[in-house]
Amino acid sequence: MFKYRSIKISAKILNQSGVLTMGFNELNSVEHYIIHQLSGVNLNNDVIQESTKAYGAQWVYRSAEQIQRGVNEVLIESELKDALVRLNPEIAANPDLADEVIYKLRAVLIAVNHVGLVKANEEFFQWMTGEKTMPFGENNRHVPVRLIDFDDLNNNSYIITNQYRIHHRETKIPDVVMLINGLPVVVGEAKTPIRPSVSWLDGAHEIHNIYEHAVPQLFVPNILSFATEGKDLYYGSVRCPLEFWAPWRLDDADNKDTLSQALGLSEIGKELTDLSSPARLLDLLKNFSLFSTNNKKQRIKIIPRFQQYEGANKIVERVKAGQIKKGLIWHFQGSGKSLLMVFAAQKLRKAPELKSPTVIVLVDRTDLDTQISGTFNAADVANVESTESIKELQTLLERDTRKIIISMIHKFRDAKPNMNDRDNIIVLVDEAHRTQEGDLGRQMRAALPNAFLFGLTGTPVNKADKNTFWAFGAEQDEGGYMSRYTFHDSIRDGATLPLHFEPRLVDVHVDTETIDQAMKDFRESAALSDEEADALNKKSAKMSEFLKSPERVETIVKDIADHFKAKVQPHGFKAMIVTPDRYACVQYKEALDAYFPTEASRVVISTSANDDYEFKQKWGIDKSQQEKIVDEFNDANSELKFIIVTAKLLTGFDAPILQTMYLDKSIKDHTLLQAICRTNRLFPNKTFGRIVDYFGVFDDAAKALQFDEESVQQVITNLSELRGELPGAMRDALSHFEGVDKTIDGFEGLEQAQNAINTDKKKDAFARDFKFLSKLWESLSPDRLLDVYNKDYRWLSQVYESVKPAADNVGKLLWFTLGAQTTELIHQNIHVGEVHHLEEFILDADVIEDIFNNPDKKKAKKLEKELVERFKKHKGNLKFKKLSERLEELRNRAEQGLITSIEFVKELCKIAKETVQAEKEMESLVEEKTPKAALTELFLELKTDKTPAVVERIVSDIDAIVRIVRFPSWQTTSSGEREVQKALRKTLFDYKLHKDQILFENAYAYIKEYY
Repeated sequence: MFKYRSIKISAKILNQSGVLTMGFNELNSVEHYIIHQLSGVNLNNDVIQESTKAYGAQWVYRSAEQIQRGVNEVLIESELKDALVRLNPEIAANPDLADEVIYKLRAVLIAVNHVGLVKANEEFFQWMTGEKTMPFGENNRHVPVRLIDFDDLNNNSYIITNQYRIHHRETKIPDVVMLINGLPVVVGEAKTPIRPSVSWLDGAHEIHNIYEHAVPQLFVPNILSFATEGKDLYYGSVRCPLEFWAPWRLDDADNKDTLSQALGLSEIGKELTDLSSPARLLDLLKNFSLFSTNNKKQRIKIIPRFQQYEGANKIVERVKAGQIKKGLIWHFQGSGKSLLMVFAAQKLRKAPELKSPTVIVLVDRTDLDTQISGTFNAADVANVESTESIKELQTLLERDTRKIIISMIHKFRDAKPNMNDRDNIIVLVDEAHRTQEGDLGRQMRAALPNAFLFGLTGTPVNKADKNTFWAFGAEQDEGGYMSRYTFHDSIRDGATLPLHFEPRLVDVHVDTETIDQAMKDFRESAALSDEEADALNKKSAKMSEFLKSPERVETIVKDIADHFKAKVQPHGFKAMIVTPDRYACVQYKEALDAYFPTEASRVVISTSANDDYEFKQKWGIDKSQQEKIVDEFNDANSELKFIIVTAKLLTGFDAPILQTMYLDKSIKDHTLLQAICRTNRLFPNKTFGRIVDYFGVFDDAAKALQFDEESVQQVITNLSELRGELPGAMRDALSHFEGVDKTIDGFEGLEQAQNAINTDKKKDAFARDFKFLSKLWESLSPDRLLDVYNKDYRWLSQVYESVKPAADNVGKLLWFTLGAQTTELIHQNIHVGEVHHLEEFILDADVIEDIFNNPDKKKAKKLEKELVERFKKHKGNLKFKKLSERLEELRNRAEQGLITSIEFVKELCKIAKETVQAEKEMESLVEEKTPKAALTELFLELKTDKTPAVVERIVSDIDAIVRIVRFPSWQTTSSGEREVQKALRKTLFDYKLHKDQILFENAYAYIKEYY
């Protein structure tokens, strides 16, 4: 399609012997590999050759120099204009009209600064998908404008380029940019494959936190961005937080039970080729891009994870084929089935060959109905109806309504057979088990005899009376499901988090066997009949009398309070308490109020007509109140820390901030798995969901899916197993410091530890082992087992923090932020990563003279660090500020090689001498001066014609008011500093001196020093 001139490429470097060799770096090994994989052009050769690939729509490489655009221009306008003429007959008749469209598009690019990137991206997408019109028809009739041809992919141009220089607020050079018809739709960042601490996250961080802010206009037409270091490939949409970037997987032809995991460049190449193929990108653009509103009323963009894209497309393909009328989608809890349904429904409705189908989304609980409706409504999906009654649902179907209808399956009760026999009705059943397989399921099938039925579940049931596979699984599908995304897939891809089980309080654990035996013995000793025994069992409500004994509840609630304060609250997460029944919820709430403010917990239960009036008045909540409680719980800044439930919110409740569930109720089968998976949703800094088990359901969790027990075990971890891993993890982390004396304090000890890991390779190896140890530590804390390792772990934490790279170029997978428990541990003992005990280094004339006359690198380093500490102590004092600036300038000159090491030491000694002298002067000054005398001297020093003559009165006023608002150590708190500054400003305002910033700063520095 395009002609190329030969371009000389230099990817060679000289080795130490001066021999020309090829090195591995992010440019020649990853960035060039991407270009080669997608276009066939090898930039590592001296001369670029055109691709030999013969198939249709494909990427064609052009160097940045070959592309006709200015550094300020986002679009290749010549390409765009050609496309507009090619795709729009009205513009072809009058090519000048293309300029009008380009003008409109430029306006959207410019508007990004005012409306934000997501809204600008949404507006641009309407242009890209042909939803915008212009008055180009006869008599100025508005006609759709096509920027891209979605029907004939060969009708578009596909350019891939690298080092795409772009200037907005500043100049940035993304590694890879892919353009369709001159529109930059993909931005990619390549990182080095040979440095373990550098990962795809560094590239994603660069795109998300740097490029999207510095050059936002480049991302206005963006479909997706990707990042890779040649080992992992992750992608995300504009403004997508890094924890929600996702990998792209390929179907494994050899093993259909799993999705293949990429290993090495060739596998990454396959994934990237698949993800960024023109057909895939245009499908994502047209059918899989949602613009939604989150809980904070912010606009967000959502593109699918692999399993959502694959599952939705399999539904659409099966409906279009029309041969098989059902299918089972089995995706693990929390992996995004609600959004999968939105994507599927949206694409089905847009498919012209389906002739405006009806899509019915069925759920089986009121709270699920709310969640599903909320997902559809937040995403602004067109033509969505929620039915409030059975009659309304039946009326919609009888009237042949062509929309997306959200309903509950019980609304099919008493439905007439053959209510609508159209074959373009598609039913998506959420959590496809239980009621769907009873009479209601049969009635639904009779009412819609030709409908397509798709079941979506995270917990399929495979029992004789409730068989999800029989109901939805097609015989043609291997294993009974058309799409499967397992527990293991979900954890591996970061779609959900692992679950940790923590059995607690063995002494109050429910011993079901003993209880059952006791009941049997009691029945026999009391000579009860079976009927009387059954009545007794009912009265005891399945052990609830035991479970709700005040002593037991009080013991558990105290444990919950201690556990929450130690392990959940420090991380900013929240918790749910699941109790045996509604009355137990109240009991737990009242006990919890002794440990937390009343606002910290809320009971969410339903009340019935038979409940006492007082109980209903105090605890009953309606649907809108429940929604408010859920919103408050999801707000990280709210006082609400606990939700207490027995049945509500165990399913269909999506609260990512929920990390820990305190479980004191017998739950089994799919209900158990659905309940515990409330904790596995992604949330910043959350690494696992935790179930604190007071009832003993851990064994049931593995039995909940007996047909997939092996997979369950990979996800649900008993904390006793983690305890067993701790000693080995500690040994591995300490092995990097063999021969290092950990008892040496201060900089000497720290320097010795740092020397043991003095290369990038050694640092990265240590970071990898420490990362694993740290996760174990955070999971187990405050287990008493940790006490044995406390000293070693604190030492390792300090070393880790001291060698961690600067935040700007940190490899996020290895060099991460320390957890709350680790941070607290360090804070209790020593400030992380700083050199301490420097007061042992005496700074006097003799020491300085000795260093001056005998320049020694180690001693000079000590002196330099000591000066930095001294300057910190005198922060705010002008004299020390100037000395600090001199030291900084000296350091810079040394780093740039402008002075010799001897000159550096001698100049350093001069600054040290002046520092010692300044401290002596200050000491004598402090002895002589009262605070008022110091302030008076300051005002007289700075007195100008505009300063009032009554300096004494100004000083007295300042002195009086500062003495009132100050408190001990006020200088170390932000509130103290704020109050004193406010008092000073008010006094200066009274004397019309408030505009003199230098006076204010100097006066405040004196106050801070003398008061």
